[in-house]
Amino acid sequence: MSLSQPNNLGYPVSALLESYSFDNGSKAASNAGSLLFQASKEQIRKMFHGIKLPVSPYDTAWVAMVPCTSSPQKAQFPQCVNWLLNNQLLDGSWGLPDRQHLLMKDALLSTLASILALKQWGVGERQIVRGLEFIATNSSSATDEKQYSPVGFDVILSGMINQAKHLDINIPFRQSDADTVLHRRNIDLKRCSESLSEGSKAYLSYISEGLGKSQDLEMVMKYQRKNGSILNSPSATASVLSNLQNSGCLHYINTLLEKLGDAVPAIYPMELYTRLQLIENIEKLGVHHHFQDEIRSGLAETYKCWLNGEEDIFQDVACLAMAFRILRSHGYNVLPDCLSRVAEEVDFCNTLEGYLMDMGTVMELYRASQMIIYPDEIILEKLQYWTSRILKQRLSNSSLHVDRLEKHLQEEIDLALKFPHHANLQRFVIKRSIENYNTYNTRILKSTFRNIWGKVLLNLAVEDFNMSQVVHQEELNHLKRWVVEKELDKLQFARQKLAYCYFSAAATLSAPELSDARISWTKNGVLTTVVDDFFDLGGSREELHNLITLMEKWDVDVATDCCSDNVAIIFLALRDTICVTGGRATAWQGRNVTDHVKEIWLYLLKSMLKEAHWSAMKSIPEIDEYISNGFVSFALGPIVLPTLYFIGPKLSEAAVRGKEMLSLFELLSTSGRLLNDIQGFKRESQEGKLNTVSLQMINEGMSEEEAITSIKNWITNKRRELLKRVLEENGERTNNIPRACRDLFWKMSTVLNFFYMDEDGFTSQSMAIVVKELLQCPIVLQDDIRS
Repeated sequence: MSLSQPNNLGYPVSALLESYSFDNGSKAASNAGSLLFQASKEQIRKMFHGIKLPVSPYDTAWVAMVPCTSSPQKAQFPQCVNWLLNNQLLDGSWGLPDRQHLLMKDALLSTLASILALKQWGVGERQIVRGLEFIATNSSSATDEKQYSPVGFDVILSGMINQAKHLDINIPFRQSDADTVLHRRNIDLKRCSESLSEGSKAYLSYISEGLGKSQDLEMVMKYQRKNGSILNSPSATASVLSNLQNSGCLHYINTLLEKLGDAVPAIYPMELYTRLQLIENIEKLGVHHHFQDEIRSGLAETYKCWLNGEEDIFQDVACLAMAFRILRSHGYNVLPDCLSRVAEEVDFCNTLEGYLMDMGTVMELYRASQMIIYPDEIILEKLQYWTSRILKQRLSNSSLHVDRLEKHLQEEIDLALKFPHHANLQRFVIKRSIENYNTYNTRILKSTFRNIWGKVLLNLAVEDFNMSQVVHQEELNHLKRWVVEKELDKLQFARQKLAYCYFSAAATLSAPELSDARISWTKNGVLTTVVDDFFDLGGSREELHNLITLMEKWDVDVATDCCSDNVAIIFLALRDTICVTGGRATAWQGRNVTDHVKEIWLYLLKSMLKEAHWSAMKSIPEIDEYISNGFVSFALGPIVLPTLYFIGPKLSEAAVRGKEMLSLFELLSTSGRLLNDIQGFKRESQEGKLNTVSLQMINEGMSEEEAITSIKNWITNKRRELLKRVLEENGERTNNIPRACRDLFWKMSTVLNFFYMDEDGFTSQSMAIVVKELLQCPIVLQDDIRS
């Protein structure tokens, strides 16, 4: 969509973007920032077409140790030996450059493995000496419990120390440190032998290079993948190949080096998982609108792999959970049956990831569990139960004094638990994700590696967020003037909630080109608040009827037909906003929709009048009657339905008035009404008003607790049904409404769930802070993160 789409500010949004300076400096600086912004986008686009996997010196060293099948005195893969010779770091180690100080154990493993490989083939004496000096300087890290431990560290390090003895290498470890590592190794292996679980066997196979000649090759070979690897691990595969002539293992490493050159990664293949991670991060950081084609293409390829049952997805629990969640969220027909093998915690522990209790995998399963759209998806409910419990446990057990990596994990868990998928307010989560984003994003397996897009993607996200915020501030200033022009600030009975209304629009429709959508959403949101207060508190019975009469007649003489100044102010504001909204929508839709917008408002006003009548007459309606009127009086109609005209796709008259649209609206509004009734029950009871909670207590004889529990279940079912309707691409009821329009209903649903998580958002002090933060505070990165 062009950035010069019509907007209510009277000038193209592109003009706003051109006026935004990345460093608040000169136009030249702005142009330079724009070029950098475009360059960052191109850099990320290229990653979709060819992701360069990070090299693992540790795994490369194990591949370098494999003897030639025809001549055991020579290396089977001499290119890996040469890579080790040429890629020692300045401090004498092999491993991550610019590593964190708490990743020294990873450096010790990579360095010792490289020394073993070079010594085995009688080369690199100078590198070996420097490597041993590094180990001597940092050997105490091997027993430092504050250091991050690679998977199987004690077993692998002990095995390599033993291997070094056979090569006459004197490893400069203090005897006490060596004894401690050996003791921990024995504890680790004893735990495995006592477990007898599939998870422990997978673990032993994964770290089999550390077991040397004592490894159970028969057991290890049970974990050979179709691609010939042992659990997609080059180091474990190379270790097997050194002890067992296996054509599958040989083919795997040959294929790996043919594709990647003279060094190998820590996991292969991992392109599919990495691509999903890239899509996940692009969406999480709010820059997905720049990469729609790339995301579509990437997901189509992923779905093809899903249908083919490829091991890349189905043998990796984290990848499987992520693929399920992302594919389902994009409308692909995927079922959770594939997750049945980890539905219970005990089943998860029978996997390698479960045996290691990998929090990253638990997080992915937790996120996947929230994508319930059918009533019988018990697998996802079970997943949600045990994963949420483990994550809460991890959070409660965390120390207050943590390093950067642990801090990022804690904040990610905290964010996921506090704001589940149904309360995931887009703009809020984007800002939190940017602030918590780990540019290093270090993953620790047997060796450590980082993602390849960290700082590029982060810088792009920050600039995109700040550019959009400038547009949002201009719009909010325009809306403040509108409130004064329409004299809405003179209505003493009405809550002044412009900032909240605009916040809910900008938080879900943040892209600059959706200016008209945000303006429509906000103006109608402000007016629904005014009208709600008018029918609730500020208007007499005569004024309420007068307002509806004026709306029905439309062409009236305000000076004579309005019974009060308040009625005149409200009617004029409604009529003007409806006309402007309808006129703006014509530019998008190519047809006049003003009558439809007016009907939406009349529908709302009459429902509010009905509730006012019940209240005045002390009537007690049946629950069904209350809900059939209450989902309309909840007042989302004028906010959501006209906004659909500004999302992009053209909507026919049949579509906007059809059963599909009514069903989406009813599901959304009923959920909202029920959420509101739970939160407002005590206050409304004190005011003598009825709502769903009190009606269930009166009509059904329930206690307050029983009524609230029943309504929460009702909300959950409505919410899941709404999500199903939004996600289904070929559903009988949704195929007339474009996905972008269906998404709007879910976005409003997340607003409601976000606002009503703990208390009524319209009176919450913490919410006021969030509103100010998102609308007024740009994100500023520290120099060490940005560079």
